[in-house]
Amino acid sequence: MTVNNPKAVMVIFGATGDLANRKLFPSIYRLYRNKKISDNFAVIGVARRPLTNEDFRNNVKKSIEDFNDPHIDKDEFASHFHYNPFDIQDLTHYQGLERLITELDEKHQTDGNRLFYFSMAPNFFGTLADNLKSQGLTQTEGWTRLVIEKPFGHDYESAKKLNDQIRSAFTEDQIYRIDHYLGKEMVQNIEVMRFANALFEPLWNNKYISNIQITSSEVLGVEERGRYYDEAGALKDMVQNHMLQMLALIAMEPPIKLTPEEIRSEKVKVLRALRVFEENEVDEYVVRGQYDKGIINGEEANAYREGTGVDEDSNTETYVAAKLMIDNFRWSGVPFYIRTGKRMKQKSTEIVVEFKDLPINLYYGNEEDKKPNLLVIHIQPYEGITLHMNAKKGDMNATSTPVALTYDNSTDKMNTPEAYETLIYDCMRGDSTNFTHWNEVALSWKFVDVIANVWNSKKAEFPNYESGSNGPKAADELLLKDGYSWWDVSPKE
Repeated sequence: MTVNNPKAVMVIFGATGDLANRKLFPSIYRLYRNKKISDNFAVIGVARRPLTNEDFRNNVKKSIEDFNDPHIDKDEFASHFHYNPFDIQDLTHYQGLERLITELDEKHQTDGNRLFYFSMAPNFFGTLADNLKSQGLTQTEGWTRLVIEKPFGHDYESAKKLNDQIRSAFTEDQIYRIDHYLGKEMVQNIEVMRFANALFEPLWNNKYISNIQITSSEVLGVEERGRYYDEAGALKDMVQNHMLQMLALIAMEPPIKLTPEEIRSEKVKVLRALRVFEENEVDEYVVRGQYDKGIINGEEANAYREGTGVDEDSNTETYVAAKLMIDNFRWSGVPFYIRTGKRMKQKSTEIVVEFKDLPINLYYGNEEDKKPNLLVIHIQPYEGITLHMNAKKGDMNATSTPVALTYDNSTDKMNTPEAYETLIYDCMRGDSTNFTHWNEVALSWKFVDVIANVWNSKKAEFPNYESGSNGPKAADELLLKDGYSWWDVSPKE
């Protein structure tokens, strides 16, 4: 059961890290400012660094300094934050943390509700969960919930081992595996657009749709994440989670009810129907790439292998494109093309649904004029939906020209919730809809592992695309074999 204006003591492990300062503190502030959460809350920052409460509160205020809200007392907001130096291996520190939680629970009257947020290196997750359980911190009169950041393992076996560890301390309904893409406004709009409109749902199948393209491209390179990224790569960093989650949402069947259980169940069915490649099929269906030098915004950009913490002979991919097939009644025969990469020509996350042409179209002047109907869901940086359709040209000829009908969700950025704001709020309310269930994680890893094993067994011809380009030529050829091409439909800003 979800609760509005929730109250809780939030314990953030890794509270001195980049994620906490850039995303978590500002998101909690926006919830506080918008009165989404009760005034009865407290945040305990946990990390190894020996900070005082005052030091920690100054960090919090610095993270929200860009917010100009004269009616909000930022000192009052920061007073809800407390710091607790912590050694994960030292059990006495857990006892001290328990005393502080109890004290703040009584002070702020949070009814024993506890939210633990793991914003730290995943190799500590299992130990931390075990110790929280053994030292009694998960036992409380209110609710207890755990938020876990990705990566959740580095393959299926490691993910399963980690899940078993965490499940020994927390039940599945207490675990909230975060994928920030699921908190994005337009990703959440996919369900509404599909299931609230009689216009689309009858057409949402292999009879009327020729292909679907999912793109997530970045202009930035790996920057300071070279050491981490060189062990992960685009396949594990993007495809296993974000890309497959968007695929599941766009392809799922209508749920019986709009409950977390029913929605997650339908997403799992999609991932079960996703065709897992044989090892000898990987090269046919999947393309990998790594960026070379190039020009970005008029400036020269370094190659991936020149980045800090990156092996000079790295075999790690910064780009993935793939042709995916969902073997069920609705989608049989429809290719789903995905691509994600760094140092691309433009920053864009979008889904393009290309509809089939009519059996006979009387209004084309010639074959070159042929323009299919497209439904485009723009997720970032532009937010909105565009329907490309054909209308009469403004001349005497009975021919058509494409026009675009657009819904723009980008005009009110100030009031549009940030992804982490939405997800923290959902977790505190007990709504797990936009968090990934273990079954989704497991199926995603099983799909990705086959590709990763093939790639790890042989050297790639890297680098194979310039910074500032649209990726390797092989990604274009992947679609050309089927008579398609990538759509570049991002609004020009």
